[in-house]
Amino acid sequence: MSFSRYNAYRIMWVLVLFDLPTETKKQRSQASKFRRDLLDDGFTMFQFSIYLRNCPSKENADVHIKRVKNKLPQYGKVGIISITDKQFSQMEIFFSKQASNLPLTPQQLEMF
Repeated sequence: MSFSRYNAYRIMWVLVLFDLPTETKKQRSQASKFRRDLLDDGFTMFQFSIYLRNCPSKENADVHIKRVKNKLPQYGKVGIISITDKQFSQMEIFFSKQASNLPLTPQQLEMF
């Protein structure tokens, strides 16, 4: 029996970065819906236009990327990137020149 253990090189982070127009009421509504769709799919707001989600594998990340693509708004720019947990852990985050912690990685259940 073959299986992959969860590790920092297999676990993926999916980041969705976007710049959506919000000049009209309809555009604001579409931008809000896109954000809600991301939250409904388990993404967390990292910054106002950057959302991220932890995935246990590349295959799982691909599922969530496909969902994001299916919910793309009519207008605006959206970027999607996947990085390993190891790459994500090397990010330095600052809040008003003060070092800050990375978002917590959800605990993965391992049965065997």
